[in-house]
Amino acid sequence: MKKGDHLFLVDGSGFIFRAFHALPPLTRKSDGLPVGAVSGFCNMLWKLLTDARDTSVGVTPTHLAVIFDYSSQTFRKDLYPEYKANRSAPPEDLVPQFGLIREATRAFNLPCIETEGFEADDIIATYARAAEAIGADVTIVSSDKDLMQLVTANVHMYDSMKDKQIGIPDVIEKWGVPPEKMIDLQALTGDSTDNVPGVPGIGPKTAAQLLEEFGDLDTLLSRAEEIKQNKRRENIIASRELVQISRQLVTLRTDVPLQLDLDALVLEPQDGPKLIGFLKTMQFTTLTRRVADATGAAAADVEPAEVAVEWGAAAHGPDLDAGEGGDAAAAGKASAPARDGAAGADGEGMRPSELAAARLAAFKDVPVDRSIYQTVRDIETLKGWIAAAREAGLVAFDTESTSLDPMQAELAGVSLALAGDAASPAPGDIRACYIPLGHKSGGDDLFSDGLKLVDGQVPMDEALALLKELLEDPSVLKVAQNLKYDYLLMKRYGIDTAPFDDTMLISYVLEAGIGSHGMDALSERWLGHTPIAFKEVAGSGKAQVTFDRVEIAKATEYAAEDADVTLRLWLVLKPQLAERGLVRVYERLERPLVPVLARMEERGVTVDRQILSRLSGELAQKAAAFEEDIYELAGERFNIGSPKQLGDILFGKMGLSGGSKTKSGQWSTSASVLEDLAAGGEPLPRKIVDWRQLTKLKSTYTDALPTYVHPETKRVHTSYSLASTTTGRLSSSEPNLQNIPVRTAEGRKIRTAFISTPGHKLLSADYSQIELRVLAHVADIPQLRQAFADNIDIHAMTASEMFGVPVEGMPSEVRRRAKAINFGIIYGISAFGLANQLAIERSEASDYIKKYFERFPGIRDYMDATKAFAREHGYVETIFGRRAHYAEIRSSNPSVRAFNERAAINAPIQGSAADVIRRAMVKIEPALKAAGLDDRARMLLQVHDELIFEVEDEAVDAVTPLVVEVMESAAMPAISMKVPLKVDARAAHNWDEAH
Repeated sequence: MKKGDHLFLVDGSGFIFRAFHALPPLTRKSDGLPVGAVSGFCNMLWKLLTDARDTSVGVTPTHLAVIFDYSSQTFRKDLYPEYKANRSAPPEDLVPQFGLIREATRAFNLPCIETEGFEADDIIATYARAAEAIGADVTIVSSDKDLMQLVTANVHMYDSMKDKQIGIPDVIEKWGVPPEKMIDLQALTGDSTDNVPGVPGIGPKTAAQLLEEFGDLDTLLSRAEEIKQNKRRENIIASRELVQISRQLVTLRTDVPLQLDLDALVLEPQDGPKLIGFLKTMQFTTLTRRVADATGAAAADVEPAEVAVEWGAAAHGPDLDAGEGGDAAAAGKASAPARDGAAGADGEGMRPSELAAARLAAFKDVPVDRSIYQTVRDIETLKGWIAAAREAGLVAFDTESTSLDPMQAELAGVSLALAGDAASPAPGDIRACYIPLGHKSGGDDLFSDGLKLVDGQVPMDEALALLKELLEDPSVLKVAQNLKYDYLLMKRYGIDTAPFDDTMLISYVLEAGIGSHGMDALSERWLGHTPIAFKEVAGSGKAQVTFDRVEIAKATEYAAEDADVTLRLWLVLKPQLAERGLVRVYERLERPLVPVLARMEERGVTVDRQILSRLSGELAQKAAAFEEDIYELAGERFNIGSPKQLGDILFGKMGLSGGSKTKSGQWSTSASVLEDLAAGGEPLPRKIVDWRQLTKLKSTYTDALPTYVHPETKRVHTSYSLASTTTGRLSSSEPNLQNIPVRTAEGRKIRTAFISTPGHKLLSADYSQIELRVLAHVADIPQLRQAFADNIDIHAMTASEMFGVPVEGMPSEVRRRAKAINFGIIYGISAFGLANQLAIERSEASDYIKKYFERFPGIRDYMDATKAFAREHGYVETIFGRRAHYAEIRSSNPSVRAFNERAAINAPIQGSAADVIRRAMVKIEPALKAAGLDDRARMLLQVHDELIFEVEDEAVDAVTPLVVEVMESAAMPAISMKVPLKVDARAAHNWDEAH
């Protein structure tokens, strides 16, 4: 070892403790051997080895050793026989794992070090001081306060639970004294866990005050008579001898005879086959796969290793060192769900990193047993399930219905899943049931009127009354997948579900941009289980029936499995929020929005069918006129909607340049291809682009919107998706109300069909240039910040900065170009793209972009820094901490890499804007209620940066400023924006006039 090297010293005994007490009981399938602590230990060690550079330590070690306690019989016992005398024997199922964990360490190709007569802390201290003496840096992987006396400028600790590096300032902040005085402080306070006596009545705060006053322990003891407080003075004088003994007990030895010198601790590459052999023996499937992927070893070719197991009390291992935690419960035993619905959201009562690894290890690849699911057919059995759920404080639930539209669906049944031990669940503890409520039979087909309820179902009214008690019970956490659907469906039956967690949203917070967040995909990804497909129970195509027609036995397997899998996913995913520091994102931006969106969807919005019908006619006439122009330009009549025929006309018959063929051999006629041809001055592609826009508006909106009018409410009820974009933007469907174009006259006419009901107006509140404001904030651009602060026209200011044109009397064309650049930069626009947008030469567009970065250099710095961060971490973050993942940003394919870079640059801006409006939506309803306006104003729609309300005519003047105030302050207090947010609000009888 030499100066500049970095040694990691892993407190192996501490790792064992955390792994065991964070882990649900886990046994090897083949013989029932307890392996929970081994699994947690291996996952923690693998994460440390692979992710060290990405932690707060920020480096990959050059040397590493794992240090263990040899036994409880050390020199400290000889000095003070009562030392650790209050420790109980290790749990029976942990005993055989001591030796296995040491075998695991060796399988990782790491030094496994222990010395008879000394504790692990003494060995760590000896190595740390030896490495420091030759100029190396040291990281002690532990959070144990006993080790904090070792912290110096070159020796740090690392708390893997919190991903926090502990240095001198951290020790001072926590204990009130620097590391060199920790021995004195511990000697005074003692340690009930280790039975170190100390001084009665002296806690850390008092000890720190005394050491501050007297300087050190020796001075304090020699001048104890000067202490003013009688009881404190008497106790210290009476305890002088015990304090001296305590100091010897807590002082770490730095002269332990070392089995291996520092050079022998060099970190060697992982031996893939060796480690895989051990993991296969333990039957750790998931970690085996990860190691194989990382090392390139062929797992299938590796045989399980031979590992000896000592089952008896002689199995090698000391009493567990609880560190600061004390007993098992205090040190990380998975606690029962918090009763406020957060379920221990910030990790209180649990060790997030270990708990996450443990849960994943416990539930990954553990078979789901559908044969144990119960069909609940009577009220007494249902009461038993509900009582068990309320006792546990945790239940997963799912609804089965007749439609994907919660506003028109009829309830067919409800499924529940429970963990036998909610505090420390294991896969075998989970049980699930299905409660059929509305299954029917009879009739010749799906639409027959001869249907009747199947016998053996709990009466709907009685079941709903019991379920209401459970789903509204504030002491029971309800867990669901895509809860918004179930929430809205149950709300229609008079039930307000709360508190709750949503596994889809938890996954979305953890891995936006990485795969789907649907239950089937999550089950396969995290549990290694493929759930029953809907078509397997309900059929497919014309033969598909609604769920209420499914035979109850089949329905039970399908529905109960949904609840079972959802509960397993929650157990695996929820701890990862705390582990990755994403609890606040979930709690601020995702979970609170579910009921808000459900209420918006339930309210719907009124559309005027007559306006839509008239617009359909107008669009049909305009499209027909375009078709005649297209036929004339093409020289023949053809099917304009056929990509093949269109491609043959453009690139075959007319020979236009820039054509490319798809994999099927056809000419590509995508929107981008046609736009490029149109930008080049070709009249036929321009006409086709315009024709496509008109026909799409007609088919998607003017023709389709009337079909979405609810038969009872007479309103249109869109459905919002919280987890379908990488950046956090909401999307809407059935119908999609977020893609109605606003820059064309036809698009604006469609908005006129969205109207208020009599006695009301539609209020539109729209963030003004929010993404540019976010850019000015995150990139810290002085010119933009000042312009927004002074309420200056940002596009005119940009044009003036770039082109030297006075703002006063600026030509509209110059401002338009600046506007295109302003917004284009946010989306990573290229010179080619800007040239097409402004119909200018590419060289001129390139000069514009170059000049823009010269005038606003902070933007280029932001873009470069963001790309670098994304390449290093695989994700970027919004100002609220939301992560958007771009795994392919390191792709060897230049076009794929460039696309991901542009997306990564834009995501913190667009995502932060999305987060702001989410916060606004969560805050507005309580604000309206507090002002007594909640019955007079209702939030109906969200369209990107705009919120639409329906407000009583007489309340518009009161509601408008309140909505503006809430929206403009939505980021606070979480984020202090350097740029003021601005909202434009207007009320009118239709959406277009209000916008």
